[in-house]
Amino acid sequence: MAIEQNILAAVSVSDAQTIMLANSNPRYKDVTVSCTDNIVIDRDNPQWHYYFLCGVKGIQEHLGMAHLAGMRCVVDGTIPASSGLSSSSALVCCAGLLTLQAQQKALSKVALAEICAKAERYIGTEGGGMDQSISFLAEQGTAKLIEFNPLRSTDIRLPDGAVFVISNCCVEMNKAASSHFNIRVVECRIATKVLAKSRGLEWRRLLKLAQVQTELSASLEEMLGLVDEVLHPEAYSREEICKVLGISGEQLSTDLLSPNTQHVNHFKLYQRAQHVYGEAARVLQFKGVCDTQPPGAIQQLGDLMNQSHTSCRDLYECSCPELDELVDISLKSGAVGSRLTGAGWGGCAVSMVPSEKVESFLQAVRKAYYRPSPRRAALEEQSLFVTKPGGGAAILLEE
Repeated sequence: MAIEQNILAAVSVSDAQTIMLANSNPRYKDVTVSCTDNIVIDRDNPQWHYYFLCGVKGIQEHLGMAHLAGMRCVVDGTIPASSGLSSSSALVCCAGLLTLQAQQKALSKVALAEICAKAERYIGTEGGGMDQSISFLAEQGTAKLIEFNPLRSTDIRLPDGAVFVISNCCVEMNKAASSHFNIRVVECRIATKVLAKSRGLEWRRLLKLAQVQTELSASLEEMLGLVDEVLHPEAYSREEICKVLGISGEQLSTDLLSPNTQHVNHFKLYQRAQHVYGEAARVLQFKGVCDTQPPGAIQQLGDLMNQSHTSCRDLYECSCPELDELVDISLKSGAVGSRLTGAGWGGCAVSMVPSEKVESFLQAVRKAYYRPSPRRAALEEQSLFVTKPGGGAAILLEE
């Protein structure tokens, strides 16, 4: 689901042939770039304005326009930066939508989501498109099941009697400024090819674990069994991967690794594939509970969230000690379920809390996690809040 917090940009179209960017937060410097030249994204220096320019560049290339209308933009927002709440993706989507509007063009929400998902890769993050999809397809008051190939969404009605609480562990994680995120993408890509080759599929053209499942017409449970059968829990070396796939070390580096994962020598294929297929199964179980609303539905959903965090921590290894501590405190404070959200390695946890326990939950988390640390205490007001499903990206025009 999309949360209520957002990125907001005030924009005017100009004849200056430049894009002037300012941010209401003095932490982020103003920038002016030409909109008649090729827009350059510096992957080695992932500053805030490059995420914005990713969205601009994505629309420019999709429309095939060499020259864009000039824009003056002031950006504001209530999404904590580098917190796992998709602030970077929201900024890319915001920029894409307003660039489209400035050119007086129109595209569907689905097309915008797909363009912006690809555009964020300009900065080096090999994301899959979930954040951009919910940014455009979200509707107020409902969660969404997002599916790909083709991109589509299904409304999910959450049960009454519980709310979601976001809590920031106050460890910042800029996924474009590190290799953690892309290492997981690469490990899943290699696992895809090993599994595909084991079943005689055309493994060279397959990039995602979901594609193997589709090719085999297999259930998620069958895919988990295939992972157990084919992959071993010990980390794979470069040499073993090359031997299994029948490729050279140079082919591994050029065809399978990304620029910022060239240093990696060992790959946990079993754990990553187990997490991906297991998490996909939990998503469908979560939808099933929401659809049927059985007795004890809230506790069942909480249990699935707890299982998800355990998998993120132990199999995908994208948590951190502070997040684990915060999740543990949240459960002890009255949440029925709690898990990290976003890319991980820092950022936020999301907890499902019975409505009647919200105030006591907030007080307990403040006391146990935020108040003991002066730094966390200073960030508490923006780091702990109740939220509900919010709407997707929109344009507001001045009359």
